[in-house]
This record gives sequence, C-alpha cells and structure tokens, in this order.
Amino acid sequence: MLSPKLAENIVKEVRKLIGEDIIIASTDKKRVGTFHEGAKIASQEKRKLIITEEDQKRLQGVKAGINFPIFFQYDVIGVIGITGIPEKVTPFGEIIRKMTELLISENYYAEQFDQQSRAMETFIMDWVQLSEWNRNFLNRAKILAVNVAVDRMAAVVEVSGQDYIISRDIWSSIINWFVNNQNDIVIRWGNERIVILFDSSLRLSREQIHKRISKFLSFLNSKIGIPAHCGIGQVVPATELKNSFRQAERALKIAKQKQKMIIFDEELTLEMILDELNHKTKTEFIKRTIAPLLSEKELLETIKVFFQQNNSLKNTANALHVHINTLHYRLKKIEEYTNLDTKNIHDLLNMYIAVLLLDENTKNNHLSRTHSYVHP
Repeated sequence: MLSPKLAENIVKEVRKLIGEDIIIASTDKKRVGTFHEGAKIASQEKRKLIITEEDQKRLQGVKAGINFPIFFQYDVIGVIGITGIPEKVTPFGEIIRKMTELLISENYYAEQFDQQSRAMETFIMDWVQLSEWNRNFLNRAKILAVNVAVDRMAAVVEVSGQDYIISRDIWSSIINWFVNNQNDIVIRWGNERIVILFDSSLRLSREQIHKRISKFLSFLNSKIGIPAHCGIGQVVPATELKNSFRQAERALKIAKQKQKMIIFDEELTLEMILDELNHKTKTEFIKRTIAPLLSEKELLETIKVFFQQNNSLKNTANALHVHINTLHYRLKKIEEYTNLDTKNIHDLLNMYIAVLLLDENTKNNHLSRTHSYVHP
C-alpha cells in the first residue's frame, strides 16, 4: 500500500512546506532502512507520539519531534515523523498526516482504476478473438459486470495525433462521459484508440448513433485538442462481436483516408471489396494499369482530378486551371501511356480502382517506392 516510491514523493512535497526533516522514507539518506522505535510505538498504539530530547537517549533511532500514525481504511499502514522542537512542529502534524492519507488514498484508487481498466481491456480483446465462449469467459464477464446477452455494435475511435497517449485523467473523464449508458462498454485499445461496444437492445437508429458519436468526438477534442476519426460496425449478436469489430476497423480506415469524422461500415460499397484484397494483389493491379503514370506527376494529377470532378471535362479543366484543349491532350497522353481508354467504361473503372488503391497505399505508407513499377 505505502510503496517506497510513494513515501519518497510524500516526503519531498511535505519537506517543501515546513523545512524540517520528514521520516517515512527519510530525507536523511543515512536513516533509510534503519529501525525507528518511536514509529513502532506510534504504529502499535495507533496514536501520535511526541519525542523529547530525553526520549532520544532511551529510544532507538529517534530524534526529537513528533510521530503520527498514517491510517488507511482504519488500519495503520505507516508512520510519518517530523523532526524538530515538538512545540514548533506539532501544529503542522495533523495537516501533514491528513495530506499524506489523502495522497495514499488517491494513489490506491488510481491503482484500482488502472487494474479495472486493464482487466476490461483484456476481456474485450479476448471477446473479439474467441471463436466460442467457455466457462472461464462467462465467469470473467460476470465479475466485470459485462452483459453478454445483448446484441452489440462496435465503434473504433482513433486520435489523429502521432504517438498520442491517453492519460489516466483523460481516460477517467471518458469513462464518466459514458456513465449514463451503463450497458455500453468503452475501453482503451493501445495508446491511440478507443473501442466502444454499444448496447443495441435500445434499438437506436443510425442517426442517433451518429449524433452520440459526434458529441463524443467533440468532447474528446475539447479534452485533448486533437481531432479523431471513428468507424462503426453493424449490429451483431454478442457471440459474433469480432465481425462488428472488424467492420468498425475497416470503416475507420476509410474515414481516415477520406478525412471524415465518422463512417458506418454499411455505407461502404466498393471500399468494402477493395479492403479484402491483400497488398500483393493491390500492387500488382496498379502495375497492370496506371504504373506508367507514376513517373508522370502532371498526368497522374490530371486523372485524379478528372475522377474527383466526376469525369466532367469542363470542371476538371477549371480545377486544374488549364484550357480544355490542354486537358484533351493530357487525357490522350494518359491513354497512350496506359493503353486504357478514358471513354471506355471498363478501362475507366480499372483506372479509377487503381487510383483508389494508389491513394490508399500512399496514405498508409505501403507504396513509397515508385521505382518498383516498370514502364511497359
């Protein structure tokens, strides 16, 4: 309960206030680990003990001053001693003892909070990985007061800042934010992610879920000053939670790519299919389609803007600030480089998919070496 590190921190803080030697762990390094008979008496008799200069001669390891027992949950867990003239230091004693007990209590409940959080995090990680539940899993759910009888919808929130670590204080605020929805579960998932498991028995609409998540992201931004993105999976039976979690991760990935705050997995269409492709297949597809454009930045930018402008020649020319004839020339060069016709729906779809894959790889830093593509 009263660890050496915590005791040392208390000593340092109290020492600043009164300028006298304090003993829990001592400010006098030579006395650390030595026997203090006055502390033993104060602890055994559960009372403050004034030590006079006469007491110094008969008690082992003591100096004149005062000793106060430190209580936690009605038990003595340590003794704080203040050296100096008893009449001078006694007025500080009760205040210092109370401050010490408050620090110990705060430290204890912080440790309990961390242990509870870690236990819940481990349980949820197992939940999204287990293929079937066993008795141990159900017992843990009962101990943690997790309702595994209701359908769930998973949401994954990611803080945008690189290497941002959610502190204990921030995490405590997040837990309190969800306190009114007791069947909802919220946990940390690594340093930058938060996983929310919504209780779907309330039959909230997508609009209602979107509103709640929007409020939460605004709250999060107000606390840490960093924007976040969220992907939301579909409602599934509790036994199939891993499916909703996987969908939420996929939606989060697209939300980050498109710089949108919130995306539901059920909104995804083409992205859903592309996400199932492995990196090797995606790379090979790019090589077979738009690889020759990777060294032609002007042409690559042109085809990207062309798709962004929904294939409108006029809007694309305006967006690129070029004459319409220049755009026609560039599109012709693109067709020559790729052997794909921008007026053919099949070829156009191939180019569009390749651009999507290229953007995805670029943003995920999976495709940084353009020299790996060879001009045919």
